[in-house]
Amino acid sequence: MIARLNRRQLVQASAAPVLAGIAAPIGTTFAQGAATPAASPAGSLGERIRPLIDPLMRELFVPGVVVLARSSGEEFFEAFGVRELGGQEPITTDDYVRIGSNTKTMTGTIILQLVQEGKLALTDPVSTYRPEVPNGEHITIAQLLDMTSGLASYSFDPEFNRLMDDDPNRSWDPEELVAIGLAKPPLFAPGQGFFYSNTNTVLLGLIAENLGGGQLSDLMQERIYDPLKLENTRFPAVNDSSLPTPHPHGYLYGNNVSTIHTTALPLYQQAEAEAGTLLPSDVTDINPSWAWAAGAAISTAADLATYVEALIGGGLLDEATQAERLASLKVPPGSTDPDAAKYGLALAQFGPLMGHDGSVPGYTSFMGHDPETGNTLIVLATLQSAPDGRMVANEITKAILPVL
Repeated sequence: MIARLNRRQLVQASAAPVLAGIAAPIGTTFAQGAATPAASPAGSLGERIRPLIDPLMRELFVPGVVVLARSSGEEFFEAFGVRELGGQEPITTDDYVRIGSNTKTMTGTIILQLVQEGKLALTDPVSTYRPEVPNGEHITIAQLLDMTSGLASYSFDPEFNRLMDDDPNRSWDPEELVAIGLAKPPLFAPGQGFFYSNTNTVLLGLIAENLGGGQLSDLMQERIYDPLKLENTRFPAVNDSSLPTPHPHGYLYGNNVSTIHTTALPLYQQAEAEAGTLLPSDVTDINPSWAWAAGAAISTAADLATYVEALIGGGLLDEATQAERLASLKVPPGSTDPDAAKYGLALAQFGPLMGHDGSVPGYTSFMGHDPETGNTLIVLATLQSAPDGRMVANEITKAILPVL
């Protein structure tokens, strides 16, 4: 939702929403372009999923992928490929990755918990907590959560992207990020459009810290990670660029400036990538503080499966708030396609699966759960986007969905 986190999710008020993911648009119909399963519906879950992965990895130029799928009482959990481009060490199902905009659901969950506790209301104007926000007296907390505030995203700012390229280890203060986003004119009147903006979620993170009485990392740990026993999930400090061991390297074609508006390489560079003469850059250690509440978290496939099943199935919110959150999912304003991906209170829906996706330099991820069937799908990938611009985890997800 950069080379970077969901910033290219440019869904204008008049544009169809696109498939969510920090750097990919969350618009276009999820089923559009979905791959046809290569395997017969017969056979075990593994027998149906496994043949899909290797061909897609070659097509998308991704070094490593982890897939966890649960359906009809079966579980398929395997890793494919290697930890490092050109290396021999295999990626494993225990590897940690950056999960990008899946973090937004965590920030949103804390806000909804604070609503339950009476510390704020979804109808509160954001100016109550952040008086400097343009139109803040007309923008509600709910509109920050569902991306209808009209606020621009700092992650589209050219100077911000240049600084990201020049100093990838820089520690960004969340107040810096908000200031960049709020310096840009609002894109539309509150509630009159949809624009996937990281500024919204960073503002929510700051509000959560103010009302929750602690740093966002501590709130994540106390309110989400500890209750769900997510021992391999963490929200790093702003000066921490590291990934826990074990972890794969993460890769990116292009750089932040070149991918502000599109993840697709120029055609001649796509040809070079196809020929093997253009390789992606290793961006494993980019400091994730630039994404903060909108996308800095780290996790594993198993932890994400536990998390998304509680996120959708219940366990983090009371029954009424959980029902309100799930009911908030809708096709964003401006879309005329009823089958487009839906968005709600820091939550997305892709086909039958509710959850979110994530995209940061080096990694893409998808997590989804269907409360009706019990199906769960987690996809982790070690490349942000293919040379032609397709977000890797999303493409693999589209291929697996028909199997489920």
